[in-house]
Amino acid sequence: MHSFQELSKQFSGHFNIKHFPEKPASLYEPADYFLGIGGKRIRPVMCLMGNELFDTITPDAYHVATAIELFHNFTLIHDDIMDKAPLRRGMETVHTKYGESTALLAGDVMLIQAYEQLNKVQNHFHKVLQVFNKTAREVCEGQQIDMDFEKMDLVQLDDYLNMIELKTSVLIAASLQLGAILGGAGEGNAKHLYEFGRNLGIAFQVQDDYLDAFGDPEKFGKQVGGDIMANKKTFLLIHALSVASPAQQSELKDLMENNPADKVVKVLEIFKQCGVDAWAKDLKDKYIDVALQHLEDIAVVSVRKKPLRELADFLVQRDY
Repeated sequence: MHSFQELSKQFSGHFNIKHFPEKPASLYEPADYFLGIGGKRIRPVMCLMGNELFDTITPDAYHVATAIELFHNFTLIHDDIMDKAPLRRGMETVHTKYGESTALLAGDVMLIQAYEQLNKVQNHFHKVLQVFNKTAREVCEGQQIDMDFEKMDLVQLDDYLNMIELKTSVLIAASLQLGAILGGAGEGNAKHLYEFGRNLGIAFQVQDDYLDAFGDPEKFGKQVGGDIMANKKTFLLIHALSVASPAQQSELKDLMENNPADKVVKVLEIFKQCGVDAWAKDLKDKYIDVALQHLEDIAVVSVRKKPLRELADFLVQRDY
């Protein structure tokens, strides 16, 4: 069994090649630029880990992992446009550097290249394609619901959880499931691994929302307070609005409507007064506990699960 770090290094060696032609450079240079920024490569490595949980990693797993990473980067390019984000991983976003129209096309061609990778799969192709397409559709649904929330004054926690499951969790869960399918896992084991990933994905997003508000920008690599500036309905804001005093609720709504220069500082003050940081930690722990129980229920020897336990711990304790 390999650790996440070992598999990450192996995947990087496989992935860090030119995925696009030279011309037209105005299209492919922006795509190469974005892939060159790097990232944690969590999802593709999870595919490899899901495969190795049940069998030796197959060549097909690398094709699927590459498709997952290309698809994920496609979603990030488009998300950055929709969020008007200036930075991604501490670097200029594609639309900021090259313009929105080029960024849209760079994302589109990245998605096409993802399907080129899937076409190389030799075993379980139809099942892999079915899971990949279902997941891709759900991610798009989650992004649309996220944008719909921006127009709403109040979002319920259950509705936000559904959005996060679609936008973030299902790709993490499906990455593991796809690896399991390629590793020959039975339906029950593959379902437990999917649920491990789904619950881990929600815990991951709780931590991401927390870091956006309270993280160190040097480590986080994104504009801290970006969700606040964009009036994103995050776990933190939804909870704050549900427990805040009438005066705090009124101030929060005023800050969201008027966007003063000190908006982030003032919103964070209210978050702290409402105990949002401690609440977020408890919520994160709740989902990680459920995830780990599903991992425990997978019918393979315990030692094979160790890398996934270690990864889960890293994802919910990280500060970037």
